[in-house]
Amino acid sequence: MSAVAERYRKVLREIADAADVAGRDPADIRLVAVTKTVGITEVAQAIAAGMHEFGENRAQEFVGKHALFPDEVWHFIGTLQSNKVKQVVGKAALIHSIDSLGLLVEVDRRAREAEVVQPVLLEVNVSGERTKHGMTYDEAEDAVRRACALPGISVRGLMTMAPLGRPESTRRVFRECSHWMGRLQSLHCDAVDLTELSMGMSNDFPVAIEEGATIVRVGRALFGR
Repeated sequence: MSAVAERYRKVLREIADAADVAGRDPADIRLVAVTKTVGITEVAQAIAAGMHEFGENRAQEFVGKHALFPDEVWHFIGTLQSNKVKQVVGKAALIHSIDSLGLLVEVDRRAREAEVVQPVLLEVNVSGERTKHGMTYDEAEDAVRRACALPGISVRGLMTMAPLGRPESTRRVFRECSHWMGRLQSLHCDAVDLTELSMGMSNDFPVAIEEGATIVRVGRALFGR
């Protein structure tokens, strides 16, 4: 068994334990293996171990790995520049990082050109840290309302990043993000079906699951440092 496979089994146990604490079904939580800085050999080992959803932070790396492993499910999870949107739209199963109304509109434009509907998450800055990307609640609400008139995108939920620190110190951020989701779910339209909460990484994903995460983005705990 490869080291990647061993780490994968450990992460699955932690997901199951966290789901049990929250009274949730572990099958309802999607594990996205973050392959930033990870080589092709490790990706192949991850696939052999049973992983099939992967996340990339940079457009160039995303395109390259998507081409090498086209049968896997690829998420784009990093900051997306407007001039890179065309490379990602139609290939990403989910874009996690729509951090502005302008980017949402650009993704819609490129998706309509490609004749696809692109699933996206709105990145929200719940912690209010200036160093983090993401929308305020009011900006997210505006984006949800605008999405109702954008046929090229489908808003599926929210993504957030908690401040670095002890896992328990991130609980407030994850809980608040879940609260934001609940408020935004009342804004119904065909382009908006808010069911996904992408939150939690290697150092804090169990807490995120306890607070409602449906997608966790795990890199170091799977691939090592």
